[in-house]
Amino acid sequence: MLWAKFRLFMQRYWLWVAIVVGLFVSVLIPIWYLAGMEESVRRYIVGINVASLPWGILQTLVFVGFLYLLQYGGGFAQFKKSKVASAAVNVRFSEVIGLTEAKREAWEMVQLIKDRAALNKVGGKILHGMLMIGPPGCGKTMLAKAIATEAGVPFLSTAGSEFVEIFVGVGAARVRKLFGQARQYARAYGACIIFIDEIEVLGKTRVFMDAFGGSSESNSTLNQLLVEMDGLHDDAAHIVVIGAMNAAQEVLDPALLRPGRFDRTISISRPNLQERREIFEYYSKKIHLDPSIDLARLARKSVYKTPAEIENLLKEAALIATRERRERISYKDISAAIERIELGVEHKLNMTPREREMTAYHEAGHLLVTYLTHPTDDVFKASIVQRGRTLGVVHSIPREELYSSDINQMRAQIRVSLAGFAAEKLKFGVTTTGVSSDFAGAMTIAHGMVWSYGMGGEGLIGDFSVIPSGGTQKGNQLSEALKEKLNAQTQALLREGLREAEETLAANRHILDRFAAELLKRDELDYDEIVAIFMEYGKPPQGLPAAEAASLPSLDGSGAAPMPVPASAPPPPPRNEPRR
Repeated sequence: MLWAKFRLFMQRYWLWVAIVVGLFVSVLIPIWYLAGMEESVRRYIVGINVASLPWGILQTLVFVGFLYLLQYGGGFAQFKKSKVASAAVNVRFSEVIGLTEAKREAWEMVQLIKDRAALNKVGGKILHGMLMIGPPGCGKTMLAKAIATEAGVPFLSTAGSEFVEIFVGVGAARVRKLFGQARQYARAYGACIIFIDEIEVLGKTRVFMDAFGGSSESNSTLNQLLVEMDGLHDDAAHIVVIGAMNAAQEVLDPALLRPGRFDRTISISRPNLQERREIFEYYSKKIHLDPSIDLARLARKSVYKTPAEIENLLKEAALIATRERRERISYKDISAAIERIELGVEHKLNMTPREREMTAYHEAGHLLVTYLTHPTDDVFKASIVQRGRTLGVVHSIPREELYSSDINQMRAQIRVSLAGFAAEKLKFGVTTTGVSSDFAGAMTIAHGMVWSYGMGGEGLIGDFSVIPSGGTQKGNQLSEALKEKLNAQTQALLREGLREAEETLAANRHILDRFAAELLKRDELDYDEIVAIFMEYGKPPQGLPAAEAASLPSLDGSGAAPMPVPASAPPPPPRNEPRR
């Protein structure tokens, strides 16, 4: 093992050793030689050499530079990766919050690396590769660091983009150098881990019918990776390749996914409710958070958020608290941080009183229909403060995460989207251009229900969007009559949603007027204030038990209304209802 480490040192730093030895010899020998000469001769030789030294150095640099450019591609193929220091990688599995299933599979990899001697006795082999797929910010890199830390082996980190160059052969050369260095570490330390982030850049499906030849370089780079991961080598160095990507698995070349290369595929998903609470608890230990803040409530407010987004949320809240000269982060700071990140920075516009009132009624319509009729969403905040390109917004969040929507949810989304239009029409008899984004959202949902999900209600089943419906006569496989029928069903869904929204607003006109007045007075209403107003009219939040609803405070009372208990109905993804 010591000899292997010495060889590794010499292979990586032989040039510096040679330079030091060369300088030492080139200085000692001339001094010893000149010591035996007469004084005048010695001065003459030294003077001639000193005078010609700059010109000699310049000639040497020019010669070596041209030789380097001609023989080694100008250094473009250089790819010297050093082992990541253990202090920088020091991440334990206990510090990776959530990812329960992913950590279980990753721990198996750690155990295989640690017990490789026992594995060899039974004829087994260490897995060659592990692919981690998931949204950005969910902990793929941190999990790879935890594997390297727990296994106690060298860790080389790189990215797929580092292998992309315009010069032919550079990508393949860098792959060879990377795996060559990994084998040196593996021989010295028993095993080595290579982590390739954004591996889809390097491993995307090869193109063999390229008229312009632009894909030949990427093909050769991928071919070299395939050979290095499962090719013929003269040693049995244990190298484990961990790849991470955000794209779908289908973009990778099938040869890269076969057993013997990436043997394991781990899906990294967004954290659930319990995991989000653990993440908040973890990061809250690093900041000065107000003890009265309910972390479970924050976890319910951050549905679909990744760990990176939660960390960024708390950092933004800390900045807001610092600007306001407070030593502790309050719940209002976190609420303001959510708005700042998701809705943009607020800016004041000089709106006329009528336009401001129309905006208030528009947002109050969204708020009222969401609260009273949506099966899965809660209103997080309503505002008529201008942010980005919006004059106002009703920000709603689902009560829990689910990954599909049923017809009731989608109808509710259409109803909510058209509620602003209905509120303007009910109050003023006319509407504004602020409904454009609402119409676009409602039309998209209704079109998908009819054309893709079989929810049109007229007996037409199937995904008609996959059938060619335009272009040449040969490609047009949907009749005009069928398209008219599908579009008519889309319009029927929109009209039904508008009718239901109008009925809800008309039946609760007094509440609509109250919320519009509150928005004009306060500009913004938080969840607690919204619930308190509804409770004055005997309308508790959906999904909240009666006993807990009775304990909700009034608008003038102290304390905060609790978030509702998650309902069993599946919620859609988070949605904002901006008025442009």
